[in-house]
Formats: sequence, structure tokens, C-alpha cells
Amino acid sequence: MMTLMTSKRTWVPRMLRGSLVTLRRRCGKPSCHCAQGDQRHEAPALSYSEHGRTRVVMLAESDVDAVTAALERYRAAKTELEEQASTGLAALTERVAAERAERADRRRGR
Repeated sequence: MMTLMTSKRTWVPRMLRGSLVTLRRRCGKPSCHCAQGDQRHEAPALSYSEHGRTRVVMLAESDVDAVTAALERYRAAKTELEEQASTGLAALTERVAAERAERADRRRGR
């Protein structure tokens, strides 16, 4: 697995699958501002699916830019792979259609 170093202590994979989300929650301290009103603590997190279950990895603010870049690299690679697969599928269907037409022409005696 390829990783990038974003700081002296932080390693982020070259590509990540998932979504960057902001979690809003209460901390549980009775005297905190989040216990009284609608104001909650916000924290960045990476949300991803693994074996049909949603997983969440809490992130430090310093990791957000690197994680965003890794998510974008994944999306770009996935888009490129889908384009290659579509091109290959089109070439295959074209070849199969040509072979069928050739066989039909031989049967007709052309």
C-alpha cells in the first residue's frame, strides 16, 4: 500500500475510498455548551463501507487536506478505470458483431 507523509507523525494512504464527513455530537459533559442547546461539537471523519457495513474513522484537522486529496485520487483512478472498461466492452461487442455478420455472410454464400 502506497502512503504519503503529511507531517512528521501522520501517514495517509495514496488513495482512499469513502467520503469526508463532519460529525456533530455532544461530548457528554453537563456544563458544556453542547449539553444545553443545538450547538454541537464538530469533527472531521472519513466514512466508508466495508463488507456491507459503514465504518467511520475520526480525523485530525491536520489530516483533512491529505485525506481529501487521497479521496480525489481514488475518484480519478476509478473514473479512468471505468472509461477503459467501457472502451474494452465496446471493442468486444464490435468484434463479436463483426464475427456474427461474417458467419451469416458465409452461410448465405457471399
